[in-house]
Amino acid sequence: VNKFITITLINGVHGGDKPPARIYQSPMTLSAVVKPILSPSLSLFRLPHLSPTFSVNFRLFPLSSHFPSPSPSPHSSSNPVTVTPLLPSRRNYSRRHAFLSDQHLSCSMPEKPLRVAVLLSGGVDSSVALRLLHAAGHSCTAFYLKIWFQEGFENFWNQCPWEDDLKYAKHVCEQVDVPLEVVHLTDEYWERVVSYIIEEYRCGRTPNPDVLCNTRIKFGAFMDAISDMEYDYVASGHYAKVVHPPAHQNDSSSLLELSQDMLKDQTYFLSHLSQNQLKRLLFPLGCIKKDEVRKLAIKFDLPNKDRKDSQGICFLGKIKFSDFVGRHIGEMEGIILEAESGDFLGNHRGFWFYTIGQRQGLRLPGGPWYVVEKDTKNNVVFVSRNYYSIDKRRRIFRVGSLRWLSGKPWGNVSQLRCKVRHGPGFYSCRFEMEGAEGDVAVVQLEEDDQGLAAGQFAAFYEGTTCIGSGVILESWDDQCFPVCAKALELAAMEDKTKLGKPVKIMTMPLTTSVEAETGETREEEKLVVNA
Repeated sequence: VNKFITITLINGVHGGDKPPARIYQSPMTLSAVVKPILSPSLSLFRLPHLSPTFSVNFRLFPLSSHFPSPSPSPHSSSNPVTVTPLLPSRRNYSRRHAFLSDQHLSCSMPEKPLRVAVLLSGGVDSSVALRLLHAAGHSCTAFYLKIWFQEGFENFWNQCPWEDDLKYAKHVCEQVDVPLEVVHLTDEYWERVVSYIIEEYRCGRTPNPDVLCNTRIKFGAFMDAISDMEYDYVASGHYAKVVHPPAHQNDSSSLLELSQDMLKDQTYFLSHLSQNQLKRLLFPLGCIKKDEVRKLAIKFDLPNKDRKDSQGICFLGKIKFSDFVGRHIGEMEGIILEAESGDFLGNHRGFWFYTIGQRQGLRLPGGPWYVVEKDTKNNVVFVSRNYYSIDKRRRIFRVGSLRWLSGKPWGNVSQLRCKVRHGPGFYSCRFEMEGAEGDVAVVQLEEDDQGLAAGQFAAFYEGTTCIGSGVILESWDDQCFPVCAKALELAAMEDKTKLGKPVKIMTMPLTTSVEAETGETREEEKLVVNA
């Protein structure tokens, strides 16, 4: 034991000159009651911050092995101090919370008491997850991951973004006497996530911060930080389900399954985990739906029960990621060309601010316009109003950096399902490994998807089981969006000032793009001058 503390623990009370029981801190967590051995005549007082049954981190040692035996006290009992393990049972806890059903606890492994490290963000989901684990009879320690980029962010944050989160996390833990630890992972977040994302944007790809955050920080750096603390599992408020094999089948794999709530399901964000990470995880919310989580927050009377869900990027909160990238990459003006005609339509801030299929932020009249291709060498963005035309559909792409959670498909597989973004939608797909090394594959969707972007993840499923994922590569099939020769020639022009002013954009009949999205057709003939 490298670190230890000496405390007095006698049924939550202390008094007289009774020699204290020495209890030493260690990674092992045990809930205990120390039987009272004090004389009734002693003046006692109860420790105000402890409940009659409380959780501490400790290990007992024979006093003679570390310290000289204490001198006997006239108040000593002939019986030694005894420590009886007493983890709160699910049955006893549920008597106080009759609203909890077997379904509520079915993803919290209530069969036996466990030591669980719970990631607590201060939001409703992770708070309800903590309470469900506590109700299932587990000994929990909550951990708040603090990520803070103070320098250079005065314009993004008007107050410390983590202060409210940490305040709520503390209040949630205080309700059930669960200890809360703050873990600082700013350096790890910068090295493993932010620097990678910035480099990907600089190369013209569109990475997914949330997938990387789960893989490299929440279940990467954090798991590394607590690796010597002997927790059975790490838990969070993700909407996903992990099915672990029976104890006697240790060589079997854990499975990542779709959650009960398909709209909130987050297996896409967890699809790039390793099996070593997955087998240590618990997701208590995987068996219930979001609306039920909100109801439980009210029934538990959580201090954050009315708090809105976070919509920001992992650990960056309300910061717009375009602003974040702009801060670190900067801006470099380039030109916008129409893919079909080569017409010069306007200027942009830098190709790294745009992704394939993007509609917002182009500031072009006569739209809707969509980003269909990028020339990263010449800082040119190609756009089109015919993105959803039937002759310009995409359904074949390649993936690399493949990682499999529970066995990879071999050869040609036609029964897989695929997600190319977070959401309830799936595509049936054909999956074919490319080459002998097995690190690149060709994916053919049964339906078209115009939003495929290099750098994003494609997650693969067999039935309801997520089996792994890969990164969408730049190289497309022959169905990539065509860019005319004139547009390519203008993009390669060194002196683009010769292009003059942007052309006047005529608003076209919206029979392709608008019809594809709304089913409506509008005819407009007026000229719109590009400001």
